[in-house]
Amino acid sequence: MKAIEVRSLYVGYPPMNMVLDDVSFELDVGELLCVMGPNGAGKTTLLKAILGIIKPLSGEVRVLGMNPAVKPLEVRRLVGYVPQRERIDPTLPVTVRDVVLMGRVPKLSPLRSFSTADITAAREAAKALEVLDLWREPFGHLSGGQQQRVLIARALASDPKILLLDEPLSGVDSHTQSIIVSLLGKLSERGITTVLVTHNVTPFLEVTDKLLILNRRVIAYGPPEDVLERPEVADMYGERYKVITYEGRRIVVCGDVHA
Repeated sequence: MKAIEVRSLYVGYPPMNMVLDDVSFELDVGELLCVMGPNGAGKTTLLKAILGIIKPLSGEVRVLGMNPAVKPLEVRRLVGYVPQRERIDPTLPVTVRDVVLMGRVPKLSPLRSFSTADITAAREAAKALEVLDLWREPFGHLSGGQQQRVLIARALASDPKILLLDEPLSGVDSHTQSIIVSLLGKLSERGITTVLVTHNVTPFLEVTDKLLILNRRVIAYGPPEDVLERPEVADMYGERYKVITYEGRRIVVCGDVHA
């Protein structure tokens, strides 16, 4: 069984605004996929379709064999999701502990409080993102990079089979970037499948298995070393697109910015 299957997916909004046009791809369990494309390409919409937040006009999505449009609650129990630019009101009196433990809420039965196992899972997730030392700190007092790590820890604490991340490196410092990329490189060992949207694929090239270039339709899909050299990708970005090698590492320059 595939972790994610997307078949001839069409998503749009009335009256005739087609956001995703005949999108198809599949991922095996434990693979990491980077989705890259210009602003307005439908990248966030694709994540929401996988999660079942948006229903397709036609086509099909399967998440571990389930259709999220038909069984959204069952799918969401298996998926950790960190949306783009998520914010928690800094005036709310919540600590890092409170936020990370939110990831365990879907696993609670009615009227049951957090168990020792829940707290252990939350602490392990916080440790993986290097925020355990901030466990009792008010969330609103943290830097942007620290807050992003806490939000990813919350998703990881839910013990997901699939992790969806929308621009996880947007606005973070280099230390946070290193921690996040390193963690993502290890998730496949735990059988966690990851789909992340990014406008800058360079930091992920050493850990990603597949690269999807999206501009409402699939421009290219496959191993990054193949996709980055395809002429249709260069055609989409135009003259600003370059793939260069520096000190043994590939760097993708495409002139794209996150908006």
